[in-house]
Amino acid sequence: MKNVLDVKETQIAIKKLKDFFENTLAKKLNLVRVSAPLFVRPESGLNDNLSGKEEPVSFTMRNYEEKVEIVQSLAKWKRMALKWYDFKVGEGLYTDMNAIRPSEKLDNIHSIYVDQWDWEKTISKSDRNEEYLKRVVEDIYEVFLETEKYINKLYPFLTHKLPDKITFITSQELEDMYPKEDCKKREHNICKEKGAVFLMKIGENLKSGKPHDGRAPDYDDWELNGDILFWDDVLNQALELSSMGIRVDSIALMKQLKYTNSEERLKLKYHKLLAQDKLPFSIGGGIGQSRICMYFLEKQHIGEVQASVWTEDIVNKCINENIFLL
Repeated sequence: MKNVLDVKETQIAIKKLKDFFENTLAKKLNLVRVSAPLFVRPESGLNDNLSGKEEPVSFTMRNYEEKVEIVQSLAKWKRMALKWYDFKVGEGLYTDMNAIRPSEKLDNIHSIYVDQWDWEKTISKSDRNEEYLKRVVEDIYEVFLETEKYINKLYPFLTHKLPDKITFITSQELEDMYPKEDCKKREHNICKEKGAVFLMKIGENLKSGKPHDGRAPDYDDWELNGDILFWDDVLNQALELSSMGIRVDSIALMKQLKYTNSEERLKLKYHKLLAQDKLPFSIGGGIGQSRICMYFLEKQHIGEVQASVWTEDIVNKCINENIFLL
């Protein structure tokens, strides 16, 4: 067997990899696949504001003069769907989420096209704690381990990359370890040492006066969230595979809206339901499909595993480095 995947073989491997991961994740977390929207009405409050700086792509339905927005993620919609479909505690859903992020700065791991599995699971109020969050992260990590074993058996020239266990660390603990480094360098350092990390508690300012990273105030509870990060030997850097967390209850919502001066969102239907604790308590996240393929198939550029649009200088650079962009 050849020690590299050509373009056609890569496409075949992507399908096998995605199918295995998706099915294993659904079984592990007790999730049912559902259909999800590509766009929502702005006034619904269902679109994800991400870090709060990104502007969603929008358009007007010509025959009705109504504006709609392309989803940036389905973090809020999924929680509503748990209520609509009457998912019980311990049950959840997942879906394919496709988004356009025009503000993205393009590089080896960032594209204006986003494809991920968005998932959400109903939990009890008593599950809103760090111990439960860690158990779910460990379940998801087992899916990654099983996926690596599966794909490496199909393609034996691929290397074993993941450690047996994932390391848990808070953003403040990480800043304390590397106080002179910026957030990305901190992630680089800890991932290179540990191989796989769940970086917790992202959103509030750290002792330095800055947050580790921006987070919208109205879906994750910043005390109960985090990112799954792997060390990527091909890219020689940390690679974020998933952002997830236990979602806000009314108390966390009010606290985080006040913290970010975003209390005007309480006028929106979704936020009114949250403020009254009329939505299911839940945990959820997004898992990057293309990044998983990049990582496990040992690719140098995200454009090798997804079709997108790239600038001329990026295209030329990839040609010079013998990287085929789809």
